[in-house]
Amino acid sequence: MKEFRYVIQDEDGIHARPAGFLAQEAQKHASEITISKTGKTGNAKKLFSVMSLAAKKGEEVTVKVEGPDEEQAFESIQSFFKTNL
Repeated sequence: MKEFRYVIQDEDGIHARPAGFLAQEAQKHASEITISKTGKTGNAKKLFSVMSLAAKKGEEVTVKVEGPDEEQAFESIQSFFKTNL
C-alpha cells in the first residue's frame, strides 16, 4: 500500500468537476484508491463518494492506493492532485 497527503489548493475545493475527473482517472486503474478527510473515507472511483468528503481549500486529504498496479496508480493520482487540485 502507498499513500500520500495533499493540502487542497483549488479555490473551490473538490467540487463536482474535479471530483468527476478524479473518479475518471481512478477508474483507469485496477487498484483500490481511497481518499480520506477528518475521519471520513470515500472511494476515489465514485463521484458522489469523493464529493461527500466536502474537501475545501486548505484542508488536508489522505490518498491510499493498494492493488496490482499500485505504483502506476499512485503516480497517476498524485500527479492529478498536483495538477488539478
